[in-house]
Amino acid sequence: MTDKLTVSVLGTGIMGAAMARNLARAGHGVRAWNRTRAKAEPLTADGAFVADTPAEAVQGADVVLTMLYDGPATLDVMHEAAPGLRADAVWMQSTTAGIDFITDLAAFAREHGLVFYDAPVLGTRQPAEAGQLTVLAAGPVEGRDTVTPVFDAVGARTVWTGEDGGAGTATRLKLVANSWVLAVTNAAGEVLALAKALDVDPQRFFEVIDGGPLDMGYLRAKTGLVLNDRLSPAAFAVTTAAKDARLIVEAGERHGARLDVAEASAERFERAAALGHGDEDMAAAYFASFEDAEDA
Repeated sequence: MTDKLTVSVLGTGIMGAAMARNLARAGHGVRAWNRTRAKAEPLTADGAFVADTPAEAVQGADVVLTMLYDGPATLDVMHEAAPGLRADAVWMQSTTAGIDFITDLAAFAREHGLVFYDAPVLGTRQPAEAGQLTVLAAGPVEGRDTVTPVFDAVGARTVWTGEDGGAGTATRLKLVANSWVLAVTNAAGEVLALAKALDVDPQRFFEVIDGGPLDMGYLRAKTGLVLNDRLSPAAFAVTTAAKDARLIVEAGERHGARLDVAEASAERFERAAALGHGDEDMAAAYFASFEDAEDA
């Protein structure tokens, strides 16, 4: 199998567009589709072909990469793509779809003769654009020679979690990792909110933790977005964070774990979205601490 492939990228939002661009730069043929075509059009400058329909996008594809909003959206798009799918194509499913929906996606793959890889990624806009994502992957050994060049183009590291994509082991790990990311993001926002409410200069807080075990780069990055009014363009949007938080809560409930912090995180993201910050970086959950915009 040649390492230069034809890859169909379905979903060219923040993450999908960056992944498509890196695939093209690695020399792979890219066929892109997005529900809002204007979001995919800039990829033509990188040599990608932008299709009008999912079925057109997947024609002749060795690998189909889905990076869509959620599980239902992914299944709907794959049904639209079905007439153009090649029976032996590899499907790299990178949407954070949730544990339960992975079973439905794997069933679709079996019905259409696709080689299914559950392959969510860790990282936001900047690592995606730099090709430095971490790919969490589960799928059969016999198809890995085909999918590995795609992983290598979009990521700096691949962590294999199993040989059955339908078992959802990669998605389970993604939800665990995301539970930490979302909790820290909300904690960062609340630190700033409390500092403002108590009339404390947040820089004094940073001085206190500087260089110690409580300090962390992610805290500095997320608080910096709020303090410097750099919440757009989003590295990872509030609405998507809310969706992922709900998937985490549901996964915990179904498996006997009560996740109070994740539940609170979901509510904060949803409140921030309702206040008009849905398309901003998830650090904008900070605004959920205030009922009046003038207080934020």
